[in-house]
Amino acid sequence: MTCAACVNRVEKRLARIEGVRATVNLATGRARVSHPPEVTAQDLVAAVERAGYTAELPAPPRPVEDGTPPGGGGSPGREESQRLLITALLSVPVLILSMVPALQFRNWQWLCFVLAAPVAVWGAWSFHSRALRGLRHAAATMDTLVSLGVVASFSWSAYALFLGGAGDPGMRMPFSLLPSAGGDVAHIYLEAAVGVPLFVLTGRFLESRARRGTGEALRSLAGLAAKDQLTGVTSPDIEKALLSRHRSSGFGADTMEMTGSVRISAGGTLAMSPFDVSVMARTRTGWEAGDTVPFVLHFRHSAPVKVFAVVVRPGG
Repeated sequence: MTCAACVNRVEKRLARIEGVRATVNLATGRARVSHPPEVTAQDLVAAVERAGYTAELPAPPRPVEDGTPPGGGGSPGREESQRLLITALLSVPVLILSMVPALQFRNWQWLCFVLAAPVAVWGAWSFHSRALRGLRHAAATMDTLVSLGVVASFSWSAYALFLGGAGDPGMRMPFSLLPSAGGDVAHIYLEAAVGVPLFVLTGRFLESRARRGTGEALRSLAGLAAKDQLTGVTSPDIEKALLSRHRSSGFGADTMEMTGSVRISAGGTLAMSPFDVSVMARTRTGWEAGDTVPFVLHFRHSAPVKVFAVVVRPGG
């Protein structure tokens, strides 16, 4: 995905599945999807692929090692940076020779053709592949326009060089801001064949770096929300303990809802009361007011914590 139109297209494609609601975040490149049980993850991935994009399930979080944050290994932009660098090295001579007539030497156009060929094919391959993928699903994107522009300018230049007289050794091509008709020699447009992918790749590389920085900042903020979870309570004085949470219906009726875990914010505290998070337990022996009961709190990531509760009379 490269723009808001891509986000909108993916969300609409997912929304076509009955009962599915999706929100796509362009900065992180992820989608949050709410779907009924009968809709599988494979169905959702297939829907995204039908829109002309690729998708995969998020990898499970791995523990932090050697101070490296999750997802921090490797360089996600290495391939695109190498492609941009090689494209720039091949394109700059073509742009200079095509736009500065004083530098055009004998057979300069053939040198430009040799330099432009890998750019038009390999350098712009990401645009060609995404354009073809979109056409298979009857979708046209910015990649389609870039691919068409590169193919048209390079194909016409090849025709002009081999059949249109532009391949003559002494050919010179003047620089002009406005198109001109006529002439015995067909013009070549190799500067367009290399300039379009070069500038678009540069823009997307800078955009990708900005998005990765934004995504890392968002993930860092999300990581501050909840650092651990209370998953269970045990005690030698009770047979079984269940975590529960107080719920208010808003119509004068309250309920106790069983919960498997309770989130605890970083640096926060956990308060237990009948009107918030509490423990429902079956006792082994009778308790009297003032008795002290030991409990062990078990957490998902932290070590168990031993606490003591004091028995009080109802309403006391």
